[in-house]
Amino acid sequence: MQGPLVVGSVALDTIETRNGTRHEILGGSASYFSAAASFLGPVSIVAVVGEDFPAQHTAFLQHLGTNTDGLVTQAGRTFRWHGRYSDDFNKRTSLDTQLNVFAGFNPELPSEHRQAKLLFLGNIDPVLQYRVVEQAQAAKLVGMDTMNFWISGSREPLLRVLKRVDFLLVNDEEARMLSGEHNLVLAARAIQRLGPKNVIVKRGDAGSLLFHDQQIFAAPALPLTDVIDPTGAGDSFAGGFMGFLGRTWSGGELDGMTVRRAMICGSTMASFCCEDF
Repeated sequence: MQGPLVVGSVALDTIETRNGTRHEILGGSASYFSAAASFLGPVSIVAVVGEDFPAQHTAFLQHLGTNTDGLVTQAGRTFRWHGRYSDDFNKRTSLDTQLNVFAGFNPELPSEHRQAKLLFLGNIDPVLQYRVVEQAQAAKLVGMDTMNFWISGSREPLLRVLKRVDFLLVNDEEARMLSGEHNLVLAARAIQRLGPKNVIVKRGDAGSLLFHDQQIFAAPALPLTDVIDPTGAGDSFAGGFMGFLGRTWSGGELDGMTVRRAMICGSTMASFCCEDF
């Protein structure tokens, strides 16, 4: 069984919610993805950190079974993000973002990772995402995440990488922005015409929608008594989703049932993520 490879960010997050504040805890899209995917099987990570990155965080990822051979340490400080959530968690305010070594991130896949069959492109510059796809010539299934910043500011590079992608994971606002359509069904169909055969629209506590070929599937969000910290829930969803495919997909044509079950697994991992910092 070969698990997914994720290329994205590893960060130190300072997070403020109604439940308290945590300073410089492990964060970043690749960290959340790999932690979630590790419950399903092997997972590998490619990212960059600074010399100040705590060794216990690397040890934590390795303890979960993450292959960290592609986690590169460079001179300088690790990417940092500081955010605050509203009491109802519907609004998140970024108080400080320090890219540090992440500003010069230029992913170079180790030779072993170039043979990965499943690849996930975390929320990074689409120019870098395309470079990764070019290196991962053995990849049979490629998923990716993006955000409003890239949709509005790097649209042409984004459209180029979308042609090489099998799965796109976006929230409802991003789907509307990328497609120019307000109706989510029409938005997903428009995005499918850009390249991805499968579009997953994340809708927070309203669950998520899968558009697979001409099929539509709605996956509920697992109801939680209390949300502690939703940071990384989308990345955890992606990790559970791709991790499930790594565990079950045999390499042939993907059937709708397998993708729908992967959606449920992703939703479950996202719920775990929200239960604590």
